[in-house]
Amino acid sequence: MMNRIWIFMIITGIGVAVITRNTQIINAVVIQNTQEAVLFAIGLTGIMAVWLGLMNIAEKSGLIKGIGRIMGPLIRLLFPEIPKNHPAISSIVMNMVANMFGAGNSATALGLKAMEQLQNINPYKKRASNAMCMFLVINMSSIQLVPLSVLKIRADAGSLNATEIIGTSLVATTVSTIVGIVSCRILERTY
Repeated sequence: MMNRIWIFMIITGIGVAVITRNTQIINAVVIQNTQEAVLFAIGLTGIMAVWLGLMNIAEKSGLIKGIGRIMGPLIRLLFPEIPKNHPAISSIVMNMVANMFGAGNSATALGLKAMEQLQNINPYKKRASNAMCMFLVINMSSIQLVPLSVLKIRADAGSLNATEIIGTSLVATTVSTIVGIVSCRILERTY
C-alpha cells in the first residue's frame, strides 16, 4: 500500500513539474535531498552504533537484568502472558531503555528481537498475542526522557537551544504511552 502511495506522489510531482514547465527543479531537488539524506543517515549511524554497543555491554554486564528486576512488577503487570525470566523480558526492557533515551533507531533492532521471542511463546502463530500488541503500543508511544534523535536534528539545523524540547517531549510521550496502554487493555477485554 505504501509503495502505491509513494509512486502516486512521485508521478503527481513529476506531472505537475512537466505541466508547469519546471522540470529543472526535479533535478535540483533530487540532487540536494539525496545528499542531505545520506549525510543524515551517516550522522544517525554514530548514535545507533553507540547505543547498540552500550546496550550490548549493559546486557552482558547484568545491568539490564538489574533494571529488569526493578521494572519487574511493571513488566509483569503489562505482560502477564510472558513467563517469568523469559528472554523476551530482557529484550523488552532493553528496547524500553533505548526508547527512553531517544535512541529509537537503535531500539528497532531490540524491538524486532523482542517480537521474535514473543512470537515463540505465542500459541496462535497467525495472529499477534496480547503481549505482542501491548509491546507494539508501548514501543510506538515510548516515554522519552532524552529524545537524542530529535536533539541531533535540531542541533544540525542550527537550533540555539536544541534541548528546550525535553520537558514537552517527556509530557507528550508520557501521556501517549498511558493512553496507549489503557486503550490496549480495553481492547484486550473485548476480543
